[in-house]
Amino acid sequence: MRPAWISGLALVAVLIAACGTGSTPSATTSTVSITIGLPNSTPSFANSDIAVAQTEGYFGKEGLDVHVENLSSGVSVVQGIVGGSLAIGASSIEPVVNAVSQGAPLQVIGSYANKLTVSMVTPTSITSPAQLRGKRLGIQQVGAFREVMTRMVIEGAGLATSDVTYVPSSSTAYTSELLQGTIQSGVLQEEQVLKVLKKDTKLHVLVNFATTRPDYFYGAYVVSKSWLASHESVAEKFLTAVTEAHRFMYKNKARTVAIVAANTGYPQQTISEAYDVLVGTEGVFGVNTGLNASVITGTIATMKQYKILSGAEPSESSLVDTGPISAVVSKLGAWSGDPRWN
Repeated sequence: MRPAWISGLALVAVLIAACGTGSTPSATTSTVSITIGLPNSTPSFANSDIAVAQTEGYFGKEGLDVHVENLSSGVSVVQGIVGGSLAIGASSIEPVVNAVSQGAPLQVIGSYANKLTVSMVTPTSITSPAQLRGKRLGIQQVGAFREVMTRMVIEGAGLATSDVTYVPSSSTAYTSELLQGTIQSGVLQEEQVLKVLKKDTKLHVLVNFATTRPDYFYGAYVVSKSWLASHESVAEKFLTAVTEAHRFMYKNKARTVAIVAANTGYPQQTISEAYDVLVGTEGVFGVNTGLNASVITGTIATMKQYKILSGAEPSESSLVDTGPISAVVSKLGAWSGDPRWN
């Protein structure tokens, strides 16, 4: 039997044909072109660090020409890394861990939002996770981030996936489907939560994952081991730009809000409110390595506990290569003095 992480490579083949190789030097300049995959059809605040790095010129400063592919989920991103259509992928950690657990030669090298930025929203008539029994719950696809978060909630309430109905959806459709009543649960990014609660007072936050799972690692930048072996300097340049973007976001609210609003399509007022939560209070963007070994180890253990892990449990040291990001922090200097900074 082929390893499960190989499934779906027909899609990857299409992406390769459409996108070309993941990383190629420019024929006329020293600029290096790389293709990056994001896990949402429309970017969220959580992965808008790429837009900040692009808009503020951090990628250009490092000699990188970055092309972004917005995909349907982290599962698709991981498939793109394995298939070679993407140089670097942004994914929640679960598809990465599962791919590695089944033999995929992948390496986590950094983070975008390393803390959870989402909440489960339901009708106000649902006041406990146990009341999700028999309900229609929105997910991306099985094994992807929103399904994993949903599974942790229902299994934590003593339910099984057979006790609910999964409704596959896109990241941009959850809010409209909740408002229409097509689904009774959606795992939403902070800006989506703010939008949907203003539209319908009969909806509420059932579970705030930042509160219930404060030590759960969220968003990883992942590459293939073979790509990293031959492109370590490119990886360092990418992580330098991203780290500078993260630091910029903490110091420049107005400019960050403008960039993220343009990137996500949300009003600046909504993004400003989301900024106050994600950056101002929770500090979800790492300004140093952003890769806490004990948090990642604990996250893998949580995946095993809830039967989210589909293969052998990988160690944190086999999953993560901190070499590139450590070199970046050494070069830029570490930030300290604020409990949000990691």
